[in-house]
Amino acid sequence: MMQNYIEPSFHDWDLLIKRPTDSYNDLESIVSRVFKSVKKEGDHAIINYTKQFDNILIDSLEVSLEEFKSAENKVSNSLKTAIQRAKLNIETFHNAQKTEKVYVETENGVQCWQEKKAIEKVGLYIPGGSAPLFSTVLMLAIPAQIAGCSEIILCTPPDSEGNISPEVLYTAQLCGIRTVFKTGGIQAIAGLTLGTKSIPKVYKIFGPGNQYVTAAKQWATRYHVAIDMPAGPSELLVMGDKNADPDFIASDLLSQAEHGPDSQVVFVTTHQVMLKKVSSAINRQLVDLPRKDIVIKALKNSKMIYFSNDGNAIDFINLYGPEHYMICMENEDLYVSNVKNAGSVFIGNYTPESAGDYASGTNHTLPTNGYAKQYSGLNLDSFMKAITFQKISKQGLMSLGETIELMSEAEGLQAHKNAVSIRLKKINNDI
Repeated sequence: MMQNYIEPSFHDWDLLIKRPTDSYNDLESIVSRVFKSVKKEGDHAIINYTKQFDNILIDSLEVSLEEFKSAENKVSNSLKTAIQRAKLNIETFHNAQKTEKVYVETENGVQCWQEKKAIEKVGLYIPGGSAPLFSTVLMLAIPAQIAGCSEIILCTPPDSEGNISPEVLYTAQLCGIRTVFKTGGIQAIAGLTLGTKSIPKVYKIFGPGNQYVTAAKQWATRYHVAIDMPAGPSELLVMGDKNADPDFIASDLLSQAEHGPDSQVVFVTTHQVMLKKVSSAINRQLVDLPRKDIVIKALKNSKMIYFSNDGNAIDFINLYGPEHYMICMENEDLYVSNVKNAGSVFIGNYTPESAGDYASGTNHTLPTNGYAKQYSGLNLDSFMKAITFQKISKQGLMSLGETIELMSEAEGLQAHKNAVSIRLKKINNDI
C-alpha cells in the first residue's frame, strides 16, 4: 500500500520529500474571499461559512456557561483523571522553560538587559470535526497561561449537532479558558485576525489545522497578526533497523495516518527486510481500525525507503525535516546526535509518538511540510516576546560616544551623530 523505494538516487530526493497537500497558492482565492466577507459582515459571514463548509447552522457563536457545565458532566471520571495527569506533565515541562532576566554591563556605564513579556491577546485554534483534539487545548492553553497572556480566545469547529465536544470544553475550563467560539476553518482564523462583534481580534494565532487553516493563518499575517508556525496536516518519519519491532513501527505509522487523508507517514530503514515486515504488520493492524478508510487514503501518499548506509539515511531525513521523528536504531546515538531538522524526536522502541501527542510533557504543536528546517515546535517563548532595555550614564556616553559618532557619520546619517554630539557637548560644558 505504501510506495517502496530502494536506494533512491539523490536526484530523486526532492520528489520524495513532497507532501500530499495542495500548494497554498491554490487556496488563496477561497481564503481571500472568506477574509473579505468576514471583514465586511463579521459574525454573519462566519455563521454563513460554517453552514456552507460544515453543513451546520449555529444560533450563537460563543459557548454559554450552561454548555460548559453540561460538558463537565459528560466526561467520565477516568478521562478527567487522565487529562489532569497530562496537564501536570505539560505544566512541569513548560514551567521549566522559564528564563531569568538577562543583564550585562557591556562596558563601564553602559547597562543592557532583556526581559520577556507575555503577548497580551492570543487566539487558540483547536481542530475539530471527526476527531476533536482536546489534547491540543492542553498544548496551547497551558503555555499561554504560564506566560501570562491576559486575553486567551479559543475557536473550534462544532460537531454535526452544532455543539462543541464535551472533552474540549472540559479541558478548556480546566486550563482556565472561558471564552470559546463555535467556529473552525478559514472563517475562524479570519474572525481572530479581523475581530467581529463576538470574536475579539488577537495579536497572535496558535494551533494546528488542515491545509485550509494553514493557508488562512499565513493570510492572517497580511493583517499584522502573527502566527506560531505553518502547522498543517500531520506527518511522521520512523527510522528503524533490525533492532526495531515491526509491530511497534506499524502502530506508530498508522497512528499518524489516521489523522486525515492528507497526512503522510514515512518509514526509512538500513535493513531491507524490514520493509516487508513493517508492511505486513500494517496490513494486520489496519483491519481493526475504525478510521480505516482515512488511513488507507493517507497510506497511498506515504513511503517506505531503504538506504544501504547511515550517512544517506541521515542526510535524507534532515532534508525531509519531519514533524515527528522516531529513532529505533541499534546505533541510536549516531542518529540522535545528527538531528538537524525535526519538530520533535522520539527515541527507542518504547517511546511511542502518541506519548508526545498526549501526556509526556512536550508540546505536540509542531512545524510540518518541511518547516522544521526553520521553525521550532510550540514552547513557552512562543507566547512571549523579548524586550531589550539599556541605560547609559554620562560617563558611559563619554566613553562610547566617539564610536557611535564615527559609525553614524560613515553611514551618512548626520542626525544620528548629532544625537550623540549634542549630548557630549553639554556634558563637556558642564564639567
